[in-house]
Amino acid sequence: MQKITILGATGSIGVSTLDVLARHPERYSVFALTAHSKVEELAAQCEQFRPARAVVGSAEAAARLSTLLRAKGVRTEVDYGAAALCSVAADPQVDTVMAAIVGAAGLAPSLAAARAGKKVLLANKEALVMSGQLFIDAAHENGAVLLPIDSEHNAIFQCLPHAYGRAPDAAGVAKILLTASGGPFLTRAVDTLDAVTPEQACKHPNWVMGRKISVDSATMMNKGLEVIEAHWLFGTPAERIEVVIHPQSVIHSMVSYVDGSVLAQLGNPDMRTPIAHALAYPERIASGVAQLDLTRIGTLQFERPDFKRFPCLALAFDALRAGGTAPALLNAANEVAVQAFLDLKIGFRQIDRVVRHVIEEVAHGAASSIEAVMAQDALARVAAERYIATRLAP
Repeated sequence: MQKITILGATGSIGVSTLDVLARHPERYSVFALTAHSKVEELAAQCEQFRPARAVVGSAEAAARLSTLLRAKGVRTEVDYGAAALCSVAADPQVDTVMAAIVGAAGLAPSLAAARAGKKVLLANKEALVMSGQLFIDAAHENGAVLLPIDSEHNAIFQCLPHAYGRAPDAAGVAKILLTASGGPFLTRAVDTLDAVTPEQACKHPNWVMGRKISVDSATMMNKGLEVIEAHWLFGTPAERIEVVIHPQSVIHSMVSYVDGSVLAQLGNPDMRTPIAHALAYPERIASGVAQLDLTRIGTLQFERPDFKRFPCLALAFDALRAGGTAPALLNAANEVAVQAFLDLKIGFRQIDRVVRHVIEEVAHGAASSIEAVMAQDALARVAAERYIATRLAP
């Protein structure tokens, strides 16, 4: 019986994880669930799965959750704050941690899980984007098992004959091919993108995701962050990572080998597949996802990304090549810009302008410690907010 902590239980990844766990009660039990502010949703999850611990973002949210759980007769211990998140991630009773908190907020508890030697199912790509080598080193030094949950990285992991963090040369890998759907605006005229609304940007053609990651998919910043994540997970330099537009989202990614072979992982676009793979690795368990019927799909399409349409993707490649804290600056500026877009403070095509400005304005440093990374993260957020307020204000 494996005990699981889910960081970000009320998000799309957390909900999908609980769906898979519920199918295998003989294998898994839930030790802890966390959410930032969705108290009612978390209370319902606690009622169903009866975790020992639950963590929320504030004292007020903790008080509301405690009241709801008492009314339901649920004896889950309730806590709040960043320290409590790290505590449930590193608890000695926990075997596996699903790291699914979106954004920079997920870095500290994900790192705590790695330092505690847990099996870490990494859905929080920002942890590697921001801390890169620090995170990989923590996993190796403490015997953690790091398994990617992003459908693309999970696909690559399945197509590679070696573990994360090692140079792929010895395995004969020529390059990694990250597939991308292209989002909702792949064929829309570029000169009309200024008028895109948050509702349009959040309507992904294939995946059901949260609002922030949906906007990142529309700008293809999400794919740019995945390029950086792939670099660290698989020890592959930027010039050997290629993004391929694949609108059907059936091939989740591929690995090209020096002998001319290309291995691909295919499946219906449902996050329960990579979640189930990582939970049971190296075994396979049922995920609840329907079997792929290639005869119904018929045609698979591929094309190269247009960097003029998707400037955020180009910015991510640039940040990876620059190294140091440049990826952390990229991520922080993007988080601020996307929230400003969702709050109707800036337009869709201004997101990349904010990110570019911050990367050019804030001096890059060495990613020598988590403290250094978080300091750069804070500087980037201030610079982004200042730029939005003074240069892009309506």
